[in-house]
Amino acid sequence: MAGSNYTLAELCIVAAAEAWRHDGEVLASGIGPVPRMAASLAKLTINPALLMTDAEAFLVAKPVPLGRRQDGYEPLIEGWMPYARTFELLWRGRRHAMVGPVQVDCYGQSNISVVGDYRRPKAALLGVRGFPGNTYHHPNSMFVPTHTTRAFVAGEVDMVGGIGYNPARWPRGVMPPWLDLRLIVTELCVMDFRGPAHQIRVRSLHPGTSFEQVQDNTGFPLAIAEGLGETPAPTPEALMVLREVIDPNNVRAGVFKGRSAGERRA
Repeated sequence: MAGSNYTLAELCIVAAAEAWRHDGEVLASGIGPVPRMAASLAKLTINPALLMTDAEAFLVAKPVPLGRRQDGYEPLIEGWMPYARTFELLWRGRRHAMVGPVQVDCYGQSNISVVGDYRRPKAALLGVRGFPGNTYHHPNSMFVPTHTTRAFVAGEVDMVGGIGYNPARWPRGVMPPWLDLRLIVTELCVMDFRGPAHQIRVRSLHPGTSFEQVQDNTGFPLAIAEGLGETPAPTPEALMVLREVIDPNNVRAGVFKGRSAGERRA
């Protein structure tokens, strides 16, 4: 039985790891600390067939820990994985990335480029980076730490960088055959795209969170999973692997400043 002595970041990491549970042998790419830790946890606990890189040019048999490495640490390299080979997997749909957009809309379209009008934005961010090709070619999931209507917006995102389930944005009006949006993990809940016509659906609520709270902080209507329940607490095994192997430097502590408790019902 899992206890209640875990943080919100740990709860989200364990929930996000579920995105890769049934993928088999695909390249797992976690963009950002929480997605990276989630992919690492998935490989070490629920899907050992996952392929992982050292974030440079090699495949590794075990995930590389975050932060400062212990003296004498050497990654366990098992193959060469330069960009050319990475793109071979990407184009064939053999990759599942978890990304961190600043905006998501009801279609699952994502934005990491600008906030506000594109011609005079309030904030200029990263551009679209690899989002168009990634969402076109292989499965994608998302981690959005701050669940508000500024992140889950009414209408469309300010700039569509990642493809979603909006026919008006599909090339020639045809749904890309490999478009596959899967999981969204936030500070409040876990969501997926299994509602009617790919409507975003609340799959589980984090302890101490209500569906009404999630809906009030979302700019569009949400579907509710049948038998909606609570996000499972991390198991002792998952916490041990996360704390001692993946993140011994406790990088995860900086994810949710001032909102760290995973068990919030009290």
